[in-house]
Amino acid sequence: MSPGALRCVRLRITGRVQGVWYRGWTVAQARELGLDGWVRNRRDGSVEAVVSGASEQVEELIARCRIGPPAAEVDRVHVTPEAEPVASGFHQKPTV
Repeated sequence: MSPGALRCVRLRITGRVQGVWYRGWTVAQARELGLDGWVRNRRDGSVEAVVSGASEQVEELIARCRIGPPAAEVDRVHVTPEAEPVASGFHQKPTV
């Protein structure tokens, strides 16, 4: 992928990632990086996000998500390409 190319991915983060401010932290990180998309909890205990933006910034967010906020214990970040269009900005969605 060429530098500056746009990339859109779906992340599924597992581990101790609910009840540790993971969603709010992800919103702050994504906004800092200038990314678009959303994040939400899933009833299975994972966190899901769709992220869109410059490839370098998307990769940086993925790297940060592998660590997470201080109280989190991330086991895995599963990344898949995403074709879903995302609105401008980054926000938190309700649990599904």
